[in-house]
Amino acid sequence: MLALAMSPNRRYLAISEIVQEKPTITIYELSSVPCKKRKVLSVFDFPVQEFVSLAFSPDSKYLVAQTGPPESNLAYWMWEKQRMMAIVKADIQNNPVYQVSFNPQDNTQVCITGNGIFKLFRYTEGTLKQTNFQRGEPQNYLSHVWLTEDRVMVGTDTGKLFLFESGDLRWETSIECKEPPSEVEKDELAHESESLIEFPTASSPDLSSEMLCEAVGQQQASFPQISAIAAYSKGFACSAGPGVVLLFEKTEEKEGYRENREIRIPQDQRSSDPNQSDKQDVMCMCFSPSEETLLISTSKNQLYIFTMSSTEIIKGEPAHFEYLNFPLHSAAITGLDICIRKPLVATCSLDRSVRIWNYETNTLDLYKEYQEEAYAVSLHPTGLYVLVGFSDKLRLMNLLIDDIRTFKDFTVRGCRECTFSNGGHLFAAVNGNVIHIYSTTSFENVNNLKGHNGKVRSVIWSADDNKLISCGTDGAVYEWSLLTGKRESECVLKSCSYSGVAISPDAKIIFAVGSDQTLKEISDSSILREVPTFDVTYTAIVVSHSGRMVFTGTSMGTIRSMKYPLPVHKEFNEYQAHAGPVTKMSITCDDQFLLTVSEDGCLLIWKVYDKEGRGLKREKEVGYAEEVLITKTDMEEKTQVMLELKTRVEELKMENEYQLRLKDMNYNEKMKELTEKFIQEMESLKTKNQVLKAEKEKQELQYQEQLSELMEKQSREVQDLESGNNQKLLLEYEKYQELQVKSQRMQEEYEKQLHDMEETKNQALEELTEYYEAKLHEKTTLLEEAQDDARQQLREFEETKKQIEEDEDREIQEIKIKYERRLREERESNLRLKGETGIMRKKFNSLQKEIEERSNDIETMRMEQQKLQGVIKSLEKDILGLKREIQERDETIQDKEKRIYDLKKKNQELEKFKFVLDYKIKELKKQIEPRENDIKAMKEQIQEMEGELERFHKQNMQLELNITELRQKLKATDREMHKEQQKERDMEALVKRFKTDLHNCVGFIQEPKKLKEGIRELYDKYVQQADMVEIVGVDTDLQQEYTRQREHLERNLATLKKKVVKESEIHRADNVRIMQENVSLIKEINELRRELKVTRTQVHDLQSALGLNRKNKKQGIPDTVPSRDLLPSPSVLRLNVEEETERIIEMQRLEIKRLRDQIQGQEHVLALRPLSGGRLPMLEIERSHGTQPQ
Repeated sequence: MLALAMSPNRRYLAISEIVQEKPTITIYELSSVPCKKRKVLSVFDFPVQEFVSLAFSPDSKYLVAQTGPPESNLAYWMWEKQRMMAIVKADIQNNPVYQVSFNPQDNTQVCITGNGIFKLFRYTEGTLKQTNFQRGEPQNYLSHVWLTEDRVMVGTDTGKLFLFESGDLRWETSIECKEPPSEVEKDELAHESESLIEFPTASSPDLSSEMLCEAVGQQQASFPQISAIAAYSKGFACSAGPGVVLLFEKTEEKEGYRENREIRIPQDQRSSDPNQSDKQDVMCMCFSPSEETLLISTSKNQLYIFTMSSTEIIKGEPAHFEYLNFPLHSAAITGLDICIRKPLVATCSLDRSVRIWNYETNTLDLYKEYQEEAYAVSLHPTGLYVLVGFSDKLRLMNLLIDDIRTFKDFTVRGCRECTFSNGGHLFAAVNGNVIHIYSTTSFENVNNLKGHNGKVRSVIWSADDNKLISCGTDGAVYEWSLLTGKRESECVLKSCSYSGVAISPDAKIIFAVGSDQTLKEISDSSILREVPTFDVTYTAIVVSHSGRMVFTGTSMGTIRSMKYPLPVHKEFNEYQAHAGPVTKMSITCDDQFLLTVSEDGCLLIWKVYDKEGRGLKREKEVGYAEEVLITKTDMEEKTQVMLELKTRVEELKMENEYQLRLKDMNYNEKMKELTEKFIQEMESLKTKNQVLKAEKEKQELQYQEQLSELMEKQSREVQDLESGNNQKLLLEYEKYQELQVKSQRMQEEYEKQLHDMEETKNQALEELTEYYEAKLHEKTTLLEEAQDDARQQLREFEETKKQIEEDEDREIQEIKIKYERRLREERESNLRLKGETGIMRKKFNSLQKEIEERSNDIETMRMEQQKLQGVIKSLEKDILGLKREIQERDETIQDKEKRIYDLKKKNQELEKFKFVLDYKIKELKKQIEPRENDIKAMKEQIQEMEGELERFHKQNMQLELNITELRQKLKATDREMHKEQQKERDMEALVKRFKTDLHNCVGFIQEPKKLKEGIRELYDKYVQQADMVEIVGVDTDLQQEYTRQREHLERNLATLKKKVVKESEIHRADNVRIMQENVSLIKEINELRRELKVTRTQVHDLQSALGLNRKNKKQGIPDTVPSRDLLPSPSVLRLNVEEETERIIEMQRLEIKRLRDQIQGQEHVLALRPLSGGRLPMLEIERSHGTQPQ
């Protein structure tokens, strides 16, 4: 299981998991009891290995899923219809993506965060488009949450919080690691240099204690990782390092948030290291819908809860989380056992803890953590003792009322399996391939069962405790007799490594499971039956006490229940239980509960039902024992505590009574003072009220007088306005009469003008009709000529037709002869094709149906044609309206003819000016030609310079090779130097030893015999004549060879240094020369550009002048009354010259661009040179498109 997502309406739960090595998304409906699978998404159109994050839309109709690298696809589904709406690649660089979420108010907006990834996507037009762009340095964004519909709060691995609004950064802050108050006090008492050791993050591997000590400084300096954020109405909550959650509330400012509360995970006093028990990374957090509680999950698989109401009540004291129910295992569970007299279950885990559970109340009764890992556990049938196999010892412990206390250790190292007998008087413990039998009362080693060649994996007692059955990795299943201590039966299958064994209640049949994917039924040293597991490996097995049911656990984490005798076919019920292989299984004595544990750290309690769904009843209604062990010292301590608490309660009662009396006295005095104050204030308020009433009466009289005065003023002003308005009305009426007379005169004048305009219009129409009638006459003559040509062509066609018919008759006769031969062959083939004609008829019928459909389409097209004809009629009406507009525009044509006459005069003057400009253009062309020759010469120089550059590069490569060779030689000489120095050190050490020995000999100078013996020993120890002669000769030869080679190398180095200096000077001189030539070329090119700009401006002016002439002439031809013989103007003849100039200018532009590209290439080559110090001056870039002739 990789990811979870709850829909906002709390009805659906989506789970990302890998089933049979394929990624799937399963959606459950939570409203039904039990939960049902609503949809399963398992077939995808895109490559995917796993889904790392899921999210539902606000209306719960859409589901978005993020895949892991290397694909990193973001998929958007309408999950109820299993329809893919859109998919987009979220990241190209294969960075991990941690979280995806929907906007809480918008179905189309999605946010994703990851390592260097913060992206907002919007679903539009069938695709997901990114709406934000990252700015600044990329951060490792671990988590995010939507605060509003456009605000997102994001947390990083460096303790920074970023608030983004619509994709833009609005606010940021950083969080620092804070030590808890208790540890701060301890640090003050301890040395100043001591520091707090923090746990590694969840993503890092487990570190040893030595590595933790080394990493103290680094961890302390680092910032906390904000791995989880959750929003609520007042602000948000975020993780702030191991075991810390901070609450932020919105400030009065627009965009700010301030830290309001710090909540910590409390230290667990039952842990083996309480100081480190609270250092757990917060992996996920969420608020309840009513925002009353905050729930978190940690890296140690623990769930904590915090009530938000406590933050408001006690703001001064430090806040702490509480366990949601009880502490859980944080690693694989390795041991499981139950007892008979109590409803208790014991489990042990690789998290170094032993826990005692109650399977009736589903609670945790006891738990304790140790320094070593626990591999096996067994409960005594009474439920008062527990046997635990640790990595170093086997311990027998008492289950006290509030503690698990050791009272006996056994020297059994790495005990992977241990179990009490059914009577409780013996217990078996496995050490490798040996099974030790101990007495529970005397703690003596009663027997040692040896015979397995491999590790023993499972041990089980018979119901009467006379037999012990064991299995191991060596493929052996042994049945041991405890009376004799020998094997009674054995079954060895070396190809199978057994993992679990069980025995029937009558102890006649043994069930074994192992790596060969079969369930074996063994009796009397032989395998009676092998039941296949159907491609799954069984890891554990248990048989009910009634002997009618067999339960098995698989490596896939499933539980299978089957009847006995065992079925051959797939006649069993399979239940998906764990996320890892099942390690242990056990069934209660009354066969009512089945208990399973797995490597995923979970303990599952199953209720066993029969076929009809009824629970099994207990045969004997014997109640469970309620006795509890407690030590005498604990009882005495508790009685003392009880007495102390009683005395303390009595003292507190006395104190509370005394304080209550004092408070009553104080409250009575305060009440008296307050009553006196209130009486005085009441009297003062009464006097103020009387004064205010008198003032009110005075103001009412004043207001009445003012109102009467205002009414009189208003009446006077109304009379004055009426008289003034009457006079103005009389004047306006007289003006109106005068204007009426003027309007009549204007109407008469306009009627006369309209009459004149109609006459002029009729004259213009008559002239136009005459002109167009003449054109019609010409067109009719052309039509008659075309008809004559058509008649001649028809005659020619008939003659050619006759000739072709004669030729075809001859060919037909020849073809008939050929086809008669072919007919015979075809008749034979027709017999074959008759079968095919039946198929063709069917096709023909289908084609006829298509033809009918086409005919229906034709009818619809006819209906559309009728509609289009109606449209044509409406368009004809529009044409009539346009003709009316043409008549109105004819009137404006006459006004424009007058303007044309004036423009013709201006045109003649411009033609004269154009002739002068043409002459100037020719002269400019003559000046441009020598410049082009210079450019060609410069190109040749550039090519030569490129050749020189290539030569210089080759020389540089040779020099680099020489330098590398010399460096290698130097390294070799350094090695020899080190060897010689080592020899010298060895000789110095030898000399020192010789001196010390000689000094010791000098001590015997008074005793000649001892002195003589000492000198002989020195001689035997240090002097060997042959060796000395050889060593001296070799050393001299080596030294001479070394000095000779050293001198040779020093000479070579000196000559090479001189060569390098000379060649560098030559390179610098060449570079300076090339730079100067380039600068001069660039200056000349810039001058040519300036001249080109001037010529272009002149050409543009000429073209603008020519354009006016062209427009005038174009307007003059159709507007004037048609003149039959118009001569071409001289400006038309000069158009060819203008086109030539334009082509020449364009050719020059292209040539200049090519030269520019070559110069830039040369600059790039020079820039790559290691010895070039400066850069070439930048070219002047002109906008050639803007200066093109129009």
